[in-house]
Amino acid sequence: MKNKKLKDEIIDSMFIVSKKPVLFRDLLDANVAFNEGMLVDPAKLNFRFRYGRSYIVFGVICLVFLIPFIIITHSLFLKVDFHLSIIVSVLITALVFISFDLFKVWARKELTQRLIKSAWQVHFPYFAYEKYSQKVEEIYDEAVKKELPRRDLEQYVLDSLVKQD
Repeated sequence: MKNKKLKDEIIDSMFIVSKKPVLFRDLLDANVAFNEGMLVDPAKLNFRFRYGRSYIVFGVICLVFLIPFIIITHSLFLKVDFHLSIIVSVLITALVFISFDLFKVWARKELTQRLIKSAWQVHFPYFAYEKYSQKVEEIYDEAVKKELPRRDLEQYVLDSLVKQD
């Protein structure tokens, strides 16, 4: 419970989420991209990054892990050749920069999933996301192949869902 709350606070501090509702077609596009393991366009789900806060949050997380590591290994590196200290410093620095990108991707995927699920409750209140997200993706792919106009898309998807159940 505490971990989930901490995770939510970290993610909420890194992004600005618009109060505008997610449009039906944007939800379908985001669902398809998310199910395929791709990053979703932030404009589809109405959010954007706060880069300054992301750096601060990541910096604090790094300090939480690096300070104990430095304290533990300091006496060891005093006794070892300084070349090894330089090599380890370079590796740790590279790891920090690489892990920031991984951290951003993780946070973005978590927020994307949360926003898709909340928009799902609005557009598909009687169909559980976990059970129907793949089915809706297949139906949406069929609709795109049939080149259905936007005004008929929602009715087509809902009718197809009801027929499958």
